[in-house]
Amino acid sequence: MNWPPKYDPAYVPNPDAEHWDARLETMDPAERDEVILDKLQGQVRYAWENSGFYREFWQDAPVDPANLRSLEEFARLPILTKEEVRVEQEANPPYGRFLCIPPDRVYRIHGTSGTTGRPTVFGISRGDWDRIGEAHARILWAAGVRPGGTVMVAAVFSLYVGSWGALVGAERLGATCFPFGAGAPGQTERAVEWAEMVRPAALYATPSYALYLAETAREMGVDPRTDFGFRLMFFSGEPGASVPATRQAIEDAFGCYVVDQGSMAEMTPWMTNGGCRHLQRGMHLWQDIVYTQLVDPETREPVEMGGEGVPVYTHLERESQPMIRYWSGDIARWEMVDCPCGRTYPTLTQGIYGRADDMLIIRGQNVFPSRIEDVLRGLHEFGGEFRLVVERERGYLDRLTVQTEVSDSIWASAGEAGPGGLNALRDQFRDTLRRALGVGVSVELKPEGEFERTQFKARRVIDLRQ
Repeated sequence: MNWPPKYDPAYVPNPDAEHWDARLETMDPAERDEVILDKLQGQVRYAWENSGFYREFWQDAPVDPANLRSLEEFARLPILTKEEVRVEQEANPPYGRFLCIPPDRVYRIHGTSGTTGRPTVFGISRGDWDRIGEAHARILWAAGVRPGGTVMVAAVFSLYVGSWGALVGAERLGATCFPFGAGAPGQTERAVEWAEMVRPAALYATPSYALYLAETAREMGVDPRTDFGFRLMFFSGEPGASVPATRQAIEDAFGCYVVDQGSMAEMTPWMTNGGCRHLQRGMHLWQDIVYTQLVDPETREPVEMGGEGVPVYTHLERESQPMIRYWSGDIARWEMVDCPCGRTYPTLTQGIYGRADDMLIIRGQNVFPSRIEDVLRGLHEFGGEFRLVVERERGYLDRLTVQTEVSDSIWASAGEAGPGGLNALRDQFRDTLRRALGVGVSVELKPEGEFERTQFKARRVIDLRQ
């Protein structure tokens, strides 16, 4: 195989075709492993020869990076963490020694926002950008996007690569692209007007923004189910698209179906965790584009199919700044499923449902924010938003308070019943959460609209532990 691969930019399947590349997408997994190994050998050898960082990082590895013989040998290379990337880029700005091409060949610069530390910088070559477009077109095809359909991208166009990745994939596929953006004051109201006027077939955003868009539309007298015409929505940035109640709320609000996507910005093409139009929940792992392994969060040893672990990602087609065995910090479970689409990839059956570093341990129980969201959105009394406040009591026990909005109508009727009405409602929320989580939590009720709606990722965990 020639590495990195080159694709025909004029190729587009017949619109009735289920697959972009039926051979690769439906082949026997053992046969695909040979394709993956071939790409891995090219990618790792290339990084070994062209990256000063990897040359140093792998110098004590128990295998020869230039001559990998199996996927098992590859799994013995060390795992790369975000902190190691940060330290390397601080020492050798801006890209670190990850960059495998001359700086004047960098076609695009993207990066993280740096809200929790120094931003991570991504240098992307023109060839890599074309391959990102190819990969995303292939995965959007599985989601149900077709040439001529209009895709509205309602995400911030900035350093954030999610919106750009959605755009370049839709462009490569031949869709009509509507790069609307997000984040400016009044932009959601404008999004309602434009969506009603243009009637796009598909929306890319975060799940939180989709719910906010529906809420804003109703406030403006617009029915998001009948006045927009969305047929599908594909999301990244949050776990909500694989949270059953959140997914159902979006599908009910817009009369569309939802596709969950997204790995990490560093791993763009980030859609390689990507569902299809048939998958009711979760994401296929497009292993021949970005190779994913699940490892135990403590031992970092491989997890068997059917188990829970942390995804570790490896680029297979990246010439500019490859990430190899990159620790995501997310929590997921993988299985082989018999999907009606016929694809034979492993599947994260519940999507990304937590993070190894934000899983809450409350009185010995593991509690994920996504599980609380699923419970709350399943209650008709829920008002649309919530916050989780974590405190440490008596120096060693963690205490969780769920602050939840209550819908206007329920809040009013409970208030009319006096203090006992709100107390009974609070007890109902508390008991429902305790049964679902297996541990008791405190509940504070808030009127609908108490918490800010977001056009980007919702930040719902407030950690007050010292």
